[in-house]
Amino acid sequence: MQPPYTITSKILELITEVSHKTGEVNALLLTKVSPALRKKNRIRTIQASLSVEGNTLSVEQITAIIDNKKVLGPAKDIKEVSNAIRVYDQLRTFNPQSEKSFLLAHKILMQGLITSAGKYRNSAVGIVKGGKMKHMAPPAQNVPFLMKELFNYLKKGEDLALIKSCIFSL
Repeated sequence: MQPPYTITSKILELITEVSHKTGEVNALLLTKVSPALRKKNRIRTIQASLSVEGNTLSVEQITAIIDNKKVLGPAKDIKEVSNAIRVYDQLRTFNPQSEKSFLLAHKILMQGLITSAGKYRNSAVGIVKGGKMKHMAPPAQNVPFLMKELFNYLKKGEDLALIKSCIFSL
C-alpha cells in the first residue's frame, strides 16, 4: 500500500535536521550534572577552600548550614560559610572580567569578617610558617595597580573561555 504522501528531498532534509537537533538536546541532557552532585561539589568546594584559611567546619556542618539548620562551631567559621554560600548563589551574576564585580564578590564573602570588605587591603600581609616568613605579598599600595593589570589582561579575552567554564561549572 502506498502512503498518502510523497517523500521528497525537502522532507528528508527536514527529518535529518530534526534528528540532528534531537541528538543535540539529548547530548545536553546527558552531560547535565544532577542537582545532588552539584550540591555535593559545592559543599566540598566551600569546605576545602575555607579550610585552607583555617575554617574548622566539616562537610556535614556546611551541609547543615546550606539546609538552614543550626550548627555548633566558631561564629567566625559559620559566618565564612554563610558568606561563601551567598557568593555561590550569585556566582552567575558576576563578570569575571570586571574589577567592580570582583570587589562586590569580595564584599559579600568578607561581610561581617573584616571592616574593609569589598576594598583592596591597605596593609602588608605575608605567610609565616615556623617563625619564618614563607611568602610576602606585594605591598598594599601596589595591589590596585596589579589588579587593574589583571583585569586588563582578562578583558583582552585571553583564557576567558576557560575562566567562564570554571565559574559556570561550579
